[in-house]
Amino acid sequence: PRTLRTLHDLPNKSLLLAACAACIGGTFQYGYNISVINAPTMYVQNFMNQTWRERYQIDVSQEFLTLLWSTIVSMFTLGGFIGVTIGGTLSVKLGRKGTLLTNNVFALVAALLMGLSYPTGLFELLIIGRLFTGINAGIAICVQPLYLGEIAPTAFRGAMGMGTSIFITGGILTGQVVGLKEILGREEYWPILLATTCIPAFLQLLILPWFPESPRYLLIDKGDTEGCKKALKQLHGIADCDAEWEDIEKEKNNLKGVKAKKPWELLADRSARWQLLTIILLNAAQQLNGINAIYFYADYIFKQAGIPNDKISYVTVGTGACECITALTCGMLIECLGRKVLITGGYTLMSICCILFTLTLSFQDASPVVPYLSMACVFAFILSFGLGPGGVTNILTTELFTQTTRPAAYMIAGSVNWFSFFFIGLVFPFIVIGLQQYCFLVFLAICSLVVIYIFLVVPETKNKTFLEIHNEFQPSSSRKASSVDGAGTTLLSGPL
Repeated sequence: PRTLRTLHDLPNKSLLLAACAACIGGTFQYGYNISVINAPTMYVQNFMNQTWRERYQIDVSQEFLTLLWSTIVSMFTLGGFIGVTIGGTLSVKLGRKGTLLTNNVFALVAALLMGLSYPTGLFELLIIGRLFTGINAGIAICVQPLYLGEIAPTAFRGAMGMGTSIFITGGILTGQVVGLKEILGREEYWPILLATTCIPAFLQLLILPWFPESPRYLLIDKGDTEGCKKALKQLHGIADCDAEWEDIEKEKNNLKGVKAKKPWELLADRSARWQLLTIILLNAAQQLNGINAIYFYADYIFKQAGIPNDKISYVTVGTGACECITALTCGMLIECLGRKVLITGGYTLMSICCILFTLTLSFQDASPVVPYLSMACVFAFILSFGLGPGGVTNILTTELFTQTTRPAAYMIAGSVNWFSFFFIGLVFPFIVIGLQQYCFLVFLAICSLVVIYIFLVVPETKNKTFLEIHNEFQPSSSRKASSVDGAGTTLLSGPL
């Protein structure tokens, strides 16, 4: 029988360091580049206007300036989309660790281009630089959770997977702090501020090479038995590597002769239909649940509550810190409460916040207390998001698939996530203009539907091996057949 270490046991130090090394140049970059662009908005626009004037002797029109700025911002999303589509393929060709290390090239090129845009007077470099940071983020958000999920022992898979969202929120918070006036938020520093994206890249290039490739990748994809054993010893310690070895060996025997799938093959695979539908819905909902709307509205609400304009950036840092703390809390809770409780709870609380938010925004002028209630709703919504959807979505993408389908699943999930991110960025301003405060009723509907779906379809995955989870999704007739056949771990689900 598999022995699961008790919760009080801590994972091996080497395992934690490997996770941090992967995250610092991975999803930390993603979070950092999302938030760092907000502080220098005005300065970059002034620079573009000034450059335009020097080139053509006329001021750029306000509409064109807005278009240029939104191009710079949305290039990140386009890059992310490209990154996700190549990330899965790279992770099979170069390995998980190899891809993460190679990925830093994009961050370094981006830092160079954005840092040089001011001295050379070419704002076009900013557009290309943001495209490269996007590609870097897209590859990272596809490959890093894959690496974390595969190096973690079963008992710590949830907590390790939370590293992804802890470092995203940490990146967002760092970006907000570095963008404050006291640090790099002044006009003369904006090229340096945008070029700081090279620091996490250098850190990862220094630290990650000391840690091994994913043991699952080494054994199942490469057939390297020695390498896998060595990696397991380094990551889990000598005492704990046997149970993990058995688990990987079992999965390998099960997948004999099965090649890593391409996304279109996975879409055609009937045995993975429900898993795919689940991650597509959860990844779309992660962007479309109103969290972006909350951030969009945050400044307006803080103004209404009477916070002076020059202090709003500090309150925004408060929202970033709030999200970061929740991600940490979720990391501690996920192994005792399980995935299903957290994600259902998160979406339920968000549904309640949507109702309260609509009410407080509608009666903003009824009493001086109401704006403060709106502020409380902002923080409550962010907390609820961080507790469930923010962290658990990525972990489920790792857990609902086996080794041969996981990279393709990440490519599909990532594409849906980035497309939803792009879509909400494009459509959201119009929704706000059209519906005003009632826009949160749209998000209420989305959150409520997700709760119902998870409750009915998604099984609890805590402390189960990847094969046990896979079998939960199979029709009961094939599940019975597979449990007669042995330990209930064979996949009798039609062609894989």
